[in-house]
Amino acid sequence: MSDVGPFGLIVALVGLAIAVAVLSNRLSERVRVPAPAFFLIGAALASDLVPALSHTPVLTVQRVVTVALIPILFDGGMHIGWRRFHTAAGAIAWIGVAGTLVTAGAVALLAHLLFGLGWLTAMLLGTALAPTDPAVVFSVLGKREISGRSGLILEGESGANDPVGIALMVSLLGEAGTTGWYAVGHGVLVFLEQIAIGTAVGVVGGFLLLQFMRRVPLPSEGLYPLRTFASALALYGLATVAHGSGFLAVFLAGILVGDAHAPYKTEITRFHSALASLAEIVAFVGLGLTIQLHRLNDGAAALVGLVLAVLLALVVRPVLVGLLSLAIRLRTGERAFVLWAGLKGAVPILLGTYLFTARIADASRIYDIIFVVVAFSVIVQGGLVPAAARRLGVPMRILEPEPWSLGLRFRHRPHGIHRYTVAAGSVADGATIADLPLGEQAWVSLVSRDGQLVQVRGDTRLHAGDEVLVLADADGTGTDGGAPAGLFTPPGRLDAPGRRAPEGHTPADS
Repeated sequence: MSDVGPFGLIVALVGLAIAVAVLSNRLSERVRVPAPAFFLIGAALASDLVPALSHTPVLTVQRVVTVALIPILFDGGMHIGWRRFHTAAGAIAWIGVAGTLVTAGAVALLAHLLFGLGWLTAMLLGTALAPTDPAVVFSVLGKREISGRSGLILEGESGANDPVGIALMVSLLGEAGTTGWYAVGHGVLVFLEQIAIGTAVGVVGGFLLLQFMRRVPLPSEGLYPLRTFASALALYGLATVAHGSGFLAVFLAGILVGDAHAPYKTEITRFHSALASLAEIVAFVGLGLTIQLHRLNDGAAALVGLVLAVLLALVVRPVLVGLLSLAIRLRTGERAFVLWAGLKGAVPILLGTYLFTARIADASRIYDIIFVVVAFSVIVQGGLVPAAARRLGVPMRILEPEPWSLGLRFRHRPHGIHRYTVAAGSVADGATIADLPLGEQAWVSLVSRDGQLVQVRGDTRLHAGDEVLVLADADGTGTDGGAPAGLFTPPGRLDAPGRRAPEGHTPADS
């Protein structure tokens, strides 16, 4: 029992470190630097000041970060949801796949021509830096509501291109010892296999998980979120064992579950949001501990990384991904915003750890370059995202926390309860409740405005942004199975933006 004291001290220090990381989010809001930057840089400084911290095996960090990315991607998929995703699925897939491939090739070409890196080394570096990162993108956009499609495309791309980048890295490492067209062809087949199997496992697994959530009751409320988390882990494992992309499977499953109705859905969503926040801290702290800042000048890694970071942000992504984005319907300002906000983060560094486990020559130098690029992207690009949105005319607003809730619990799924957000330009915007053509089978029972309840009377005038609870009889008529959803959405649309609350959203099964 002599180790009880030291173990207790370790637990206390870990707890304090997590508490400081959580509180750093307040500092992040003040200095407008994404919180992951504090986790990453802070851990790197700690590893330099306390050398014992840097002795953590890279393989251990790689596995821990891999597990941490599972709840991050699953929560990101849930946040997007199928209703939002399917409106831009083609654009997300196009940017996620083609954008990743051209970015990898362009960075490899620049690294080879400007710094004399061998082609294999340059390709590995380009592949590691190609994906945008869901942890950073979700962290930066998580509290911000962005009008239009740009926010959705950014979130979707960051979840979709990670599996592409990882599959491409696995393919390259698998063919590192071979040459010729056979190696290229085999690498392409491995890549396609990873994507195809990951997609199949994600879609089928997501559908089965949703049925599992709806049809199999559990004896305790606290078990419902644990079931979805365990299922996400299982889907990753199954896809990986089948030689597919486990990350893609988890992300797609999260999308399918995201806005679907299921018991205790609110509790499940909150649990995964908190778990993803913890996973973000663990991932960036773990990766930061593998960095030795005093080593960045060795081999001019700092200079090479900074040059590539600038070229990636100002040339490669704007030009090449910009050309690809011309096939997507976006306003000019939205397109420029998407190109600027493609942030790097945990995934590029995770891919860098693969080089160590694969025993690639010059892995340390490549890893240091990746770190410099990621640090630039998170601090500079991430910090300028709100300013870029304002400058480019992309409407963005902060979603203030709402710590108090009012709701009812039901034993069975209620029917006829619908929650909407009044959209600007909709029929309800500026109309009184008495003037709404709800018919005799539906009525407004609750209105929330700026986090405050509004008394519901016939002369109560609704405004854009109001959240409205509508009750409708089972036999009521309307565009949403009993409630006239079209009254609250923009003309010609049935997917109200607002608070990301899906139509038909109910207090009991959300």
